[in-house]
Amino acid sequence: MADLVLENLTIRYGDVTAVENLSLTVSSGEFLTLLGPSGCGKSTTLFAIAGLNHATSGVIRLGDKILFDGKNPRATLPPEKRNIGLVFQSYALWPHKTVAENLAFPLQLRKIGRSERDSLIKESLGLVEMLPYADRYPFELSGGQQQRVALARALVYRPPLLLLDEPLSNLDAKLRERARVWLRELQERLNVTTIYVTHDQSEALAVSDRIGVMSMGLMRQLAPPKEIYERPADAFVADFIGSSNFFEAGMIESHEDHAVVELRNGTRLRTTPVKSGQDGTPTVAIRPERIELASESGENVMDAVVKQKIYLGSIWQYEMSAGPASFRMQLPREIDEGPVKVRLPAEATTIFIEPGNKA
Repeated sequence: MADLVLENLTIRYGDVTAVENLSLTVSSGEFLTLLGPSGCGKSTTLFAIAGLNHATSGVIRLGDKILFDGKNPRATLPPEKRNIGLVFQSYALWPHKTVAENLAFPLQLRKIGRSERDSLIKESLGLVEMLPYADRYPFELSGGQQQRVALARALVYRPPLLLLDEPLSNLDAKLRERARVWLRELQERLNVTTIYVTHDQSEALAVSDRIGVMSMGLMRQLAPPKEIYERPADAFVADFIGSSNFFEAGMIESHEDHAVVELRNGTRLRTTPVKSGQDGTPTVAIRPERIELASESGENVMDAVVKQKIYLGSIWQYEMSAGPASFRMQLPREIDEGPVKVRLPAEATTIFIEPGNKA
């Protein structure tokens, strides 16, 4: 296995920049997810790695093999020579071939002999628990079974890199949840370097070693799932991953280990520190599940009103107001509508100052 390296990868279509100066390293055996809304550049990046999209500039390298070099087009490898496994959102199984014949095709292209071919097909179908279906056609399989066959076909020639483009999006919710568990187990068992593209944040959080959050062709944050969720790099990441409340505020004090701000309703909050070099009007973010009920006044406590309550099964969600601010709170128990006191723990806050947003 080998590391995948992207250096200043840029992809343009006329005047439109789909991916801009993207640099990252995916370590051997790592499961990296590219996450973002439609049109953010995640699938474009994936297909450029596979060689199905032509990049404008930059370098793509897998181990010591150059896949793309914008300064040296002759060094660029065509897709069929990159030896990369790719699973499409639509699975792209050949309808006129049986399951076994679908897996045999990429092996035949590589001129692998019949005996070894049969062994690899049997092994790959066994990995995805589809060996009993080897003689069936795709139309005889469920969506989940087709997805497993597509994955087996991508793995049958043992590629050093596996690319997955929203492979679970066509499955229903329960099947999708089960599929991501066995997909992660399979990836760990094979120790294959994997890049997974999705717009589903729950999938990304569940399966990834690291997540790269993209927007408008830019990488907004690249970090482990826990850090992405608990310490988002900017307001876009905080809003896209999970649910966040945002409070406009004014800066009172800024220290190395904390900041003090004043919300528009007059409440003073102690927060996590502002990143160095930032100057402007802050916005405080906090997850709904991190807000707490308080029995009395104190640090980071403010008066609020429960306007509406919504039962979500495992939790209750409350629509809240505190002066001009509206926000959400989530608790494991039911409380009545009306006035309450709530605490915004300092360690649960993140403070953002957008560039150019001067106080």
